[in-house]
Amino acid sequence: MKLEPTILDLDWSEVETKIKRFIKDYVEKSGAKGLVLGLSGGIDSCTAAALSALAIGGDKIFGLLLPEQETYNAKDVEDAKLVAEKFGFKTEMVNVTSTLEAFYTSLPIFEPTDKICKGNIKARVRMIYVYYYANRLSMLVCGSSDKSETMIGYFTKWGDIAADISPLMDLYKMQVRKLAQHIGVSKEIVAKPASPALWPGQLAEEELGIKYEILDLILYGLEHFMKTEEIAQQLGIKQEFVNTIKRRWLYMEHKRRMPLTTKIQYRTMGADFRLPRTSH
Repeated sequence: MKLEPTILDLDWSEVETKIKRFIKDYVEKSGAKGLVLGLSGGIDSCTAAALSALAIGGDKIFGLLLPEQETYNAKDVEDAKLVAEKFGFKTEMVNVTSTLEAFYTSLPIFEPTDKICKGNIKARVRMIYVYYYANRLSMLVCGSSDKSETMIGYFTKWGDIAADISPLMDLYKMQVRKLAQHIGVSKEIVAKPASPALWPGQLAEEELGIKYEILDLILYGLEHFMKTEEIAQQLGIKQEFVNTIKRRWLYMEHKRRMPLTTKIQYRTMGADFRLPRTSH
């Protein structure tokens, strides 16, 4: 197997059809009135929202913009609104600054210089808002996590990863960009650098220390049981770097699982006792 960018190419019309069918089927079987999404203005959330609108109609999609003072970016808000306008779904903007400040001041051991812990509060607070809106509107939460970030654990546990469905989770970041371009998301959003926006100036590729073009190929190789030595040789990078990515992928498994329990009885929640989601 040769690791080159074309290996990530798919039939994007077929992918679009599969994802739209998945979304439509799940919403209908659940009896929900539609989907709520946290809409950041980034490539993943804009693509998930656009596909959801194409799948079940924009009148059943609600995009929630959740800016806060420290990381406010007017361009992201503008991009989110433009996508909503193009694909015909509703949005609402709620400033979460006061909620975050309440958390900071009420936590006895809060440390403002700890970017990770502080950022995780932001991600989890955003999901509180998204799930509240979903509850009130009798909707489900649609996540926008992609395969690249899910594999390496680049998300907040019980934060931005939280969702009822995540239709993009089997697509690597560069594949999400291709799909977005296919369905008509603007080129500007497609090319925008990824950022969780948990602190000022945060950029995913800078924090991870690798471009998604390379990361996706490494992860693709690992997914297909290639040896790290072979991946490194093909991509012209150090094997230890590939080993670091592999270790992170394996170490972050705890972030991808539901809580585990002791196997005691005949069928166990989260292990071998899963039922289809249906309102009937």
